[in-house]
Parts: sequence; C-alpha cells; structure tokens
Amino acid sequence: MIQKTPIYQSHVDLGAKMVDFAGWSMPIQYKGLREEHLNTRENIGLFDVSHMGEIRISGERAEETVDWLTSNNVGRLEKGQAQYSLLTNEQGGIVDDLIVYCIEKGREYLLCVNAANTDKDFAWMQEHNKGAKIINESPFWGQIAVQGPKALTFLDEFFDVSVKNIPSFCFEQIKWEGAECIIARTGYTGEDGCEIFISSEKALMLWQQLLKDGAKYNIQPVGLGARDTLRTEMKYSLYGHEIDDTTNPYEAGLGWVVKPQVKDFIGKNQILKVKENGLKNKLIGFKMLDKGIPRQEYSVFSMDEQLIGRVTSGTMSPCLNEGIGIAYVLKDFAEEGTEIQIQIRQRKLRAQIIKTPFVSSGGA
Repeated sequence: MIQKTPIYQSHVDLGAKMVDFAGWSMPIQYKGLREEHLNTRENIGLFDVSHMGEIRISGERAEETVDWLTSNNVGRLEKGQAQYSLLTNEQGGIVDDLIVYCIEKGREYLLCVNAANTDKDFAWMQEHNKGAKIINESPFWGQIAVQGPKALTFLDEFFDVSVKNIPSFCFEQIKWEGAECIIARTGYTGEDGCEIFISSEKALMLWQQLLKDGAKYNIQPVGLGARDTLRTEMKYSLYGHEIDDTTNPYEAGLGWVVKPQVKDFIGKNQILKVKENGLKNKLIGFKMLDKGIPRQEYSVFSMDEQLIGRVTSGTMSPCLNEGIGIAYVLKDFAEEGTEIQIQIRQRKLRAQIIKTPFVSSGGA
C-alpha cells in the first residue's frame, strides 16, 4: 500500500502533481519545476521530506555500533553535531548514504537514511549490531527542509532560537507548540537553510505555519522534481544514481567520508584494496556543448568513439539554461576540459567535462 506523509493533504490542497516515489505519494511539482527551482535559489523553498527514514541507535555500545556500521569517524562528534557518512557492505560497496546526528556523545545517535532504503538499512543495522538498542522511528517523525538565501533570516524570526548561530552540520533541540523538534543546519540544495525534525502529529501544523509566515519572503513549496535538479546542479550523489551496493566510495568522490586510518568498519579492507589497485573510474560533471538533455544510463563516448562510461544523472539546468550531467568515466578521460560524447537516442552529442558544482550558492 502506498504511504502518505503527515503533510499529504496540504500537497493535494495546493494542487501538487502527486507521484509514487519509493512507495510514498509525493509531490513532483506545484507551480512548475523551473519556478520552484529558481525560487529556492533566490528566496526560500519548502520541502516535505517526511518520507526519509529515522533510526535511533542508543545505549552503552551505541558509538561502537555506529562506528562499525559507518565509514566516517563517529568518535569526533560532540552532542549537537552531525556528519555525512556511508553505510558500507563487506564487498566495499555502499548500502546507503546518510546523516548521523549525535544526540548524546557515545550513547545516542539519530541516523537519517534514504526513504527507499529505510527497511533495508534497519535490517542491515540490526544484523551488524554490536550490542546497542536500535529502533526504526520513521513513522513517528515528520521532516521539513527550509532552503534558500532568505531561509535563515526567516527562521530566526519564526523560532525562539537563533538558527543563524547554529553552525553548519550542527543542530539544536527545541520545543515548538509543545512538540520535540530538531533544527539541523543540513540540506540537499546547496543553499543555506535547515532541516526540521518534528513529531508526525505536528508536522502539518508546522508546514502550514511556515508557508503562512514565510509569505513575505516568497516562500514556496517545492516538489521532488526541483529537489532533483537542485542537487544535480551541486553534483550531490543520489542513491540509485551515483551510488549503490556496488559503488566504491573513492570512485564516487566520497573518500572524504571514509576514515580507515582512525577506525575499523564494514568493508574497510575491500574499499582500500580497490583504491590501492588503482581506481578505474571517476565521477565527473559535464555540460552539453550540443543541444540536448542527458539522462541516467545514457552511454558516454570519447571523441574517437571509445565507450568510456555512463551517465548517472542529467537534466536541463534551470540556472544555466543548458544541459548538464553527472557520469562515471574511465579515469584516463576524466580531466577537466576534456570533450566527450553523450549518446542521446540515435545521435552522439558533444559535451565537456567541467569543474563542479555547476552553480554556486544562489545559482550564480
């Protein structure tokens, strides 16, 4: 049965086009993808991300368990800090990417995982538990992302805490209308802002109040369509596109969240083995030189017709008004400035590997 977030009825009332995403009925767009995308870059975008999974790991062996499950160094987290990390498997692939929130150092962590992977991740964590208490709290949480250059100014007015003073990848725990609430300076758009965790019972009320009070800042609800184009412009990985159970983190450009020198974790030796043997592929960003829109699984060729890779994500960039994409290519062809060809239907169209992110904060 398809699931609905606590904010579902508001999406319907706002006239959103709804789609089935990872078993959830989610808004793909409201007024239109381009308008929602640009408004997030220029003003404020409001995202219902209540479909994401929340798993709590607690107890005396909580840190030991999270450290074993994830690639990043959990031990460096203090209370109120968060980190991007990876769940890895024995083959050196990626079970999921996630954010770890330190609720109490050493004893309690909240892990935010991808909606499509929540059940898989929960089972994986239980299977590799080192003696902690692990609870899938996803049904009890709503989650709302507020993103854009005006987001922090608005949120400083809205909440009783100065959101601007919360450092990046840190969070505050507060009460809003009597409900426990986590305000985290994290996000998936490249813009400033935060993600708000709140009880599912109060999520709709918070969403509606944010829309009402944020009207003077031109806040607009944003669907999954613009969420995807925003993250593509930043070259942020999406599970099932840039990363999956077979992906080596170093080839995906995620070596910065792999800390083999300070800890042991699942698949560590396999991940390092691939790196030591020499990485064959590299994840790159490219822009189209010929007119065309690249899409996932399109083939990538060198200019002398060698098959050198595949596209993982592609779109027409609303900020740049040109086709952009992310692809894995053979390392010998991965240098910035290299011209490549993208197979779009029956034609090979010219593109060029460029520096990423494709846009800076604010879409400039």
